[in-house]
Amino acid sequence: MSPIFDCSDEAQLLAGMRNARQAIGRGDLIVIPTDTVYGVAADAFSPAAVQRLLDAKGRGRDQPPPVLIGTKETLTALAESVPEPVQRLVDAFWPGGLTIVLPAQPSLVWDLGETQGTLAVRMPEGRVVLELLAETGPLAVSSANLTGKAAAISALDAEKMLGDSVAVYLDDGMSRNGVASTIIDATSLVRRGPDGDAGVVRILRHGVVTREQLHDVLGDLLEPEQQDGDS
Repeated sequence: MSPIFDCSDEAQLLAGMRNARQAIGRGDLIVIPTDTVYGVAADAFSPAAVQRLLDAKGRGRDQPPPVLIGTKETLTALAESVPEPVQRLVDAFWPGGLTIVLPAQPSLVWDLGETQGTLAVRMPEGRVVLELLAETGPLAVSSANLTGKAAAISALDAEKMLGDSVAVYLDDGMSRNGVASTIIDATSLVRRGPDGDAGVVRILRHGVVTREQLHDVLGDLLEPEQQDGDS
């Protein structure tokens, strides 16, 4: 049975973080608390580890996992470019519950699945996850649940679904609100279509960050509500 470490206990936190770092280094999976829901994480630069994550969740390569990063500056190393409106979003909502899809750096040596050259990236909030990211670097992270099941809002929820497919569980209590991150597609701000029209930002999944909050930052660059995706 995989160990569950209580992060409210300083001794268990230290042991848990050490075991989590070692697990990531081996290419194993870990479950971590984030500011939205619990996530199952793998080394983003290990194709075998990412495939293990997809297998554990029962997902195919057509559903590549997002990537969590520990600093805002890391975005510039992973994305092809960071348009000024995206930088405004980063300044307004990171660390926090906004996942941004952008074209990935072509030079990146990784395989997250069928991404069509894009990257879904977020800087989360929370001591445990940020300290871990500072030591591991970018992690491929998806909600800690089986596909089709409710997202885990506790480490025990995650353990019941994922079991021994995960090497280490970090338990930091119940999720703050249990609402997943908002996902937006900003790729058209970097790569415009053949007609050359100015790009807009599209909401792919509604979550913690509201449409109203996004509109306050983006204005008319946010696609009209009736055209938002449902996925």
